[in-house]
Amino acid sequence: MLEINLQGVYVPAPLVWAGVAFVLCGFLDRMLARTRFYRLVWHRGLFDAAVFVILWVGISAVAYHAAFSAALAR
Repeated sequence: MLEINLQGVYVPAPLVWAGVAFVLCGFLDRMLARTRFYRLVWHRGLFDAAVFVILWVGISAVAYHAAFSAALAR
């Protein structure tokens, strides 16, 4: 399991990626609300949860492949 060192505290990488996805989801939520996209969505909470999961998986996949490529380059 990958861990990230934040000033001497080891934090599990999936928790860090979830935090990044949460921040990106907040920005995306504001943008979609300003463009009135949510009037096309049936259940806003379910939609937001799905967007969060998609972002989390995408960020985790990119980070995993970047770490794997860096390990192979050594």
